[in-house]
Amino acid sequence: MNTTQTTRPSGIFTPLYPVLFVALWSTGFIGAKFGLPDAEPLTFLCWRYLCVLVLMGGAAWLMRAPWPRTTMQWLHIGVSGLLVHGVYLSGVFVAISHGLPAGVTALVVGLQPLLTALGAGVWLGERVRTTQWMGLGLGFVGVGLVVAHKVVAHASGSADFLTMLVPAVFALLGMTAGTLYQKRFCPAFDLRSGSVIQFLPCLIVTALVAHQTETTVVHWSSDFVFALGWLVLVLSVGAISLLNMLIRRGSAVNVASLFYLTPPTTALMAWALFGETLTGLALLGMGLTALGVWLARK
Repeated sequence: MNTTQTTRPSGIFTPLYPVLFVALWSTGFIGAKFGLPDAEPLTFLCWRYLCVLVLMGGAAWLMRAPWPRTTMQWLHIGVSGLLVHGVYLSGVFVAISHGLPAGVTALVVGLQPLLTALGAGVWLGERVRTTQWMGLGLGFVGVGLVVAHKVVAHASGSADFLTMLVPAVFALLGMTAGTLYQKRFCPAFDLRSGSVIQFLPCLIVTALVAHQTETTVVHWSSDFVFALGWLVLVLSVGAISLLNMLIRRGSAVNVASLFYLTPPTTALMAWALFGETLTGLALLGMGLTALGVWLARK
């Protein structure tokens, strides 16, 4: 299928895109921690989507970015955005706002590479080799070790633990389906105009749900403004652009395996910024995760 696209990225910095993506994507949980005390989760996301649309819409207009030529291209890009951004982010933000620790949320979402591998074989016709399955399994074990102490502590101390997991599972299914859908139907599109098409349905659907379920009140504190600016510029523009590049260039399994590195990276950031505990078991898990990702992408 013909799709509107930008020039494929190339050069000596291209191999660094996965590393940069993981580093930027891992800050999302920390950004949510700063912003959610001042706004309900879906309201927060509506402001985030609106800012991205203004920013990327202006960039697309000023730079005369190409737009998709057919209605089906618009539809596919919009559906992929609604799944990857709308469903995934809504699930993560709602789970964290209801008290589910970021580490536990990351563990649930960490199932995504395994589900993506299953779907890639059936839906995309990708052949997942034995070493990749070993890497995916090892990576998930590593993620489990990284967040094990948080899972045990919270599961034993909360009667609503299973209820809190539902939005996280929702996020897991959204990201998995979105990655597979985008890889199959719209792997390549202009990152400027494509961002507008992806985030517009996210804003519409999220705003409708927020209007029915939340007060939509925002306390414009310095923490909230910082979190909003960070999540818009670093995550929704920087990390998402890198994710779209990686989906365009690599297999669905290779891209999905990078999400295993998010919980260890987030744990390191939380240790450095907030003084959170980093156990020996977690350090072992980080090593296993890195090895698993290396095998999955080999």
